[in-house]
Formats: sequence, C-alpha cells, structure tokens
Amino acid sequence: MESHAQCSNVGKMLRMIEKVRGGINCKLVCIDIDGTLLNDAKEIMPEVKRAVRKQYEKGRKIALVSGRMPCAVSQIEEQLGIDCIKICNAGTFIIVDGRCVKEEVMSTNVMRQLYENIAEKYKVALWIFQGYQWYVTRIDSFAENEIRIIKHKPDVMSIDELSVNWDKNGICPNKLLIAAEEKKINEIQADMGMWENREFDIARSSGNYLEIFPKCVDKGKAIISLCAILKISRKNIIAIGDHELDIPMIETAGVGIAMGNAIQELKAKANFVTLTNNEAGVAYALDHFL
Repeated sequence: MESHAQCSNVGKMLRMIEKVRGGINCKLVCIDIDGTLLNDAKEIMPEVKRAVRKQYEKGRKIALVSGRMPCAVSQIEEQLGIDCIKICNAGTFIIVDGRCVKEEVMSTNVMRQLYENIAEKYKVALWIFQGYQWYVTRIDSFAENEIRIIKHKPDVMSIDELSVNWDKNGICPNKLLIAAEEKKINEIQADMGMWENREFDIARSSGNYLEIFPKCVDKGKAIISLCAILKISRKNIIAIGDHELDIPMIETAGVGIAMGNAIQELKAKANFVTLTNNEAGVAYALDHFL
C-alpha cells in the first residue's frame, strides 16, 4: 500500500507535468542515446521506439544528440526507422537532411598536448574523432567493447602521424575521448580540471568515458545552432538525457527531462525526472508530456 508521502509525491509530479505540458508547443525532441534512448543492454525498447515514432508521425522533429560518431548515430536512426537530425561527436558535428550543416574543431596542438601529458602519463589510449572518422592510438579493452557496440573499427595511428598529415592538409579534430576505469577517469578529470588557459572543455558521457571538445562547444550550444537553422525557439524543445555531457542540453531546452538513472547534478537541473532507461523512461516522458 502506498504511503501518504508517496501519494503526495505522485500528485505533485502529475500537477507539474500538466503545468509544463500546457505551456509548451513542442516542435523538436532532442534525445541522448546511451543511458537514455538505449537500455543497459544497448537496445531500444519497443515502448521507446513506439513513443519516438509517434512524435515523429505527429510532425515533430527528432534529434539524436550524442557523443557518438556519425555512423554510430545513423545506426540508431535506422533502428528507429525514421529520419532524424543527428548531433554527433559531443555537439561538434550537426547533420540535417544527410549533410553536415555545422562543424566545430580544435587544434592539433591540443591533441598532441593531451597525448603527451595525459595519455602517456596515465597509460591510456587517446581516441580522436574527425568528421565521419574514428582514430585511436591503440586498441584496448574499451575500444574493443566500443567496436562490438557500434560495429565499426577505428584506424590505429600515432599522434605524430596524424599531426603531420593533418597539419599539412589543414584538418583538425572535432573531439577527443579517454576511456578507462572510473577511478582513473576521476584522476584524469581532476588533473585536467586544474590546467590553466586550456583550449578545450571536458565532460563525462559515462563513468568510464571522458569527452574532450572545443572550448565553449557543447550539446546546448549545438541545439542553439540547430534552432537558428530550423528557425524555431528553444522554448519549443524537449530534451532528455542522463549524464554530465547532457546538462547544457537540459538547461537550454524549454523542458529538460532527466532519466531516472541520471546523475544527481542533471536531475537537479531538469524540469522533470522520468523512469530509468531500463524502464522505458523516454516513452514515459514523451507519453506524459506530448
């Protein structure tokens, strides 16, 4: 039997849903992938697929907003069976109607600096993302796991080799990533957080993944750029996410929704907390708000 406190919380939540739902004319739904759209088995639950497709069929645009590279985001789009806007590489690469409409990069100096001062120091591989390409300094267990998930193998190249080639051709990376045990990621994030005058920002997309991207670029800024392209207000956006990388997106949208499995910092910023990714939380949120 539900306690009085539980009933009170449910009632409060439903009143908040009705208040928010009545005040938003949603034109765009922005959804993170890992930990949000996908459950822990890396699957789209049938209820979630149904709910997302329902919003698409109502005429709303769906944006998949992820740290993943474009081909990995496209795989999710194919599973949904609808045409999605794709915001990839942690907000640095925006694809609308099959073409890149906005790209952000950082200098190859950052890549060299992080390899020499972080990757070598902590004995971790450095992942490099540029457009549709994925490079790694070596294949480790984390890269092997990613390959299994996205069914795409990176090119193994040295930082010197990449730098010489890219400097010659004016190519720069969109983002970098370090994958390691959570304790080591904690140490690396603390270390990098103390760097002065750095040319990049950092955020975690999971306990094991630390994303490195151009300064003043994030999922929230990507959504603002998308609003300008689509000529809509960010008040007309619902965004759903679960981790640190999603916080700017949640803050930017007219309605920000945290997954039940989200980190506490994101939940504190959100307008509403839905069920977990293993309980079809995206479907619950969309069915109640739209």
